[in-house]
Amino acid sequence: MRRGKKYQAVAVKIDRNRTYSLSESVKLLREVKWANFDESISLDIRMAIDPRKSDQQIRGTVILPHGTGKKIRVAVFVRGEKAREATEAGADFVGAEELVEKVAGGWTDFEATIATPDMMKLVGKLGKVLGPRGLMPNPKTGTVTFNLAEAINQIRGGRVEFRLDRLANVHVMIGKTSFADQQIFDNAAALIDAIIKVRPASARGQYIKSITLSSTMSPGIRIDPNQVKPIE
Repeated sequence: MRRGKKYQAVAVKIDRNRTYSLSESVKLLREVKWANFDESISLDIRMAIDPRKSDQQIRGTVILPHGTGKKIRVAVFVRGEKAREATEAGADFVGAEELVEKVAGGWTDFEATIATPDMMKLVGKLGKVLGPRGLMPNPKTGTVTFNLAEAINQIRGGRVEFRLDRLANVHVMIGKTSFADQQIFDNAAALIDAIIKVRPASARGQYIKSITLSSTMSPGIRIDPNQVKPIE
């Protein structure tokens, strides 16, 4: 893939023959930023486990200390009195059968979903629409619950979901380039720590193969998984 001159000019600042500590990579990311907009920052983590094995799947949630910097629109599948609770808690879209039908028709103008347990029989029919987008409510991630206010507040407060894809990667947005270095570091460290905590019991030997930090337009910076040390 051919890269532009601006990209090539900053890419030479990264030593491709080494890996960096997390703190070094955060500082270096600032030096290789060349786009003139507030880019998203992501961590791409290559896992040394087999996604084809059911006992080596990893999935979970983590609350990023400083959020993602992105406005999260929340759709809540709920009926009755609980619908009022969801609305008062700040949900962007609230509904039951009519909301399910709208999503079934292909509408997905939201970044997160929550459902009450009694709605899952209906919401389960949306698997083909929500599943590929990682938007399906799931009890394991706290998005199937009657405690709607808490769930909405956590999502708005920086809770993100991570999961292993079919190529053994975990990709998560952790902030914006307008964040301070310490905020980027804190969010990255929180995600890495959360992934380490859900290590499958069947995983032997190496667990994390590589970590790469990048912004929307920047080259990737490889991080040493053993060098997640505080910024000095």
